[in-house]
Amino acid sequence: MSAFDELLAFQRQTEALSSIAERLGWDQETVMPRGATEQRAEEMAAIEAVLHERRTDPRLGEWLDAATPEDAEDQRIVELITRDFQRASRIPARLATELARITSLAQGVWAEARANDDPTTFLPVLHDVLALKREEAAALADGGDLYDALLDDYEPGATGAQIAALFDAMRPRLVALREDVLGAAFQPRPLAGHFPQETQLRLARTCATAFGYDWSRGRLDLAVHPFSSGQWQDSRITTRVVETDPFNCIYSTIHEVGHSSYELGIDDDHAFTPIGRGVSMGVHESQSRIYENQMGRGRAFTGWLFQRMSDAFDGIDLKDADEFHAAVNRVTPGFIRTEADEIQYNLHIMLRFDLERDLVSGRLDVDDLVEAWNTRFQQDFGVAVDRPANGMLQDVHWAVGLFGYFPTYALGNVYSGCLHQALCRAVPDLDQSLALGDAGPAVEWLRENLHRHGGLYPPRQLIEQASGGEISEKPLLDYLEAKFGEIYRL
Repeated sequence: MSAFDELLAFQRQTEALSSIAERLGWDQETVMPRGATEQRAEEMAAIEAVLHERRTDPRLGEWLDAATPEDAEDQRIVELITRDFQRASRIPARLATELARITSLAQGVWAEARANDDPTTFLPVLHDVLALKREEAAALADGGDLYDALLDDYEPGATGAQIAALFDAMRPRLVALREDVLGAAFQPRPLAGHFPQETQLRLARTCATAFGYDWSRGRLDLAVHPFSSGQWQDSRITTRVVETDPFNCIYSTIHEVGHSSYELGIDDDHAFTPIGRGVSMGVHESQSRIYENQMGRGRAFTGWLFQRMSDAFDGIDLKDADEFHAAVNRVTPGFIRTEADEIQYNLHIMLRFDLERDLVSGRLDVDDLVEAWNTRFQQDFGVAVDRPANGMLQDVHWAVGLFGYFPTYALGNVYSGCLHQALCRAVPDLDQSLALGDAGPAVEWLRENLHRHGGLYPPRQLIEQASGGEISEKPLLDYLEAKFGEIYRL
């Protein structure tokens, strides 16, 4: 075997073990007994110790030095393994193992704290998680910015300064649009009623099928915080149910189908290699958001969904497809990020981005986080947080150590704006298909232009190739102003 072949064979096993670790995480958030938290923490720590040993194996350095890639694909594989090897080698095994253990433990503590509305039980373990993540960031940053070192895990090449500049450019138009919408004379009527869980889940499965979800390689389960997990031949989705709000379940499902479709659409030849998975969380989020929002909340698809919901629940209290479409896209100053309308969603992300940068830099102490969150939320949304579960306890990300992850959600929205503009040009009859409950033409275009490549290209290059232009926030903001201007009769 050549050095490159040996490198690939070794990496294949590492990727497989990483998939096993991911499956343990899926199990913990879906069906694991509540009393198994400490055992799972030890299991996650054990497998992370094995993975860290493999990711820092000295033979990787030897194979990388000797490898002779034959084409651009091989070169990209070498580039990504080199990057992972160099980053992993900077992190002590003790730190990697302890991070896996404490974040698995913290996840269970967070779930209990959220259920009990008691941040005091969560803050001590969050303090431990943050201390470990700051240690990790220092090891990776080599004297540079700590937050940038963590952000690079989720959006390679991006910096906090770049993200901050993007947010500064987006905020004025978002805030102005929100003020116009909330002050409009016409305000959509909300959907009201009781919507049983099993009926919601049946409808969610119908919507997942409409968006091309491959049930032979996936499944739908319930979780406190919806997510997708896995790739290649096994990519699972989760949702949650609120019996007074079926949109929560339906659109969480469509959102996660977007994530899962990306993973399932990657070329089979890339399986068990570093390019056999999504290239960044920003690109990943572009898929979940374009499925959920531009397509799923568009007038064409909501017209189809109106009839399906009316049939499933023996009628609903909205008179026609237009009123239903307005209700789906209703703008209200709510607390929950995952339930936020398209206008305000990015403002929720900006809040989290600023707070976590301050946490990582040390400008904000964990003990002051609840007050800082509540103060900032009041400033940004004009509403006082009523309880911790609707405030800083609502997201699982910090509990599991995902500092640097949040800004990729807003970056994904920007990417989705660029992609949607290109999709509409390429598939002019898109709305006719969506009106029939068939997202197939859109999924096919996304698979051809984005999904199949996996990690073959860097994030910005991939989006620019697929959208046919430079990345800009303008397509997203233009889309939002046109859509909500029509709905609210501005």
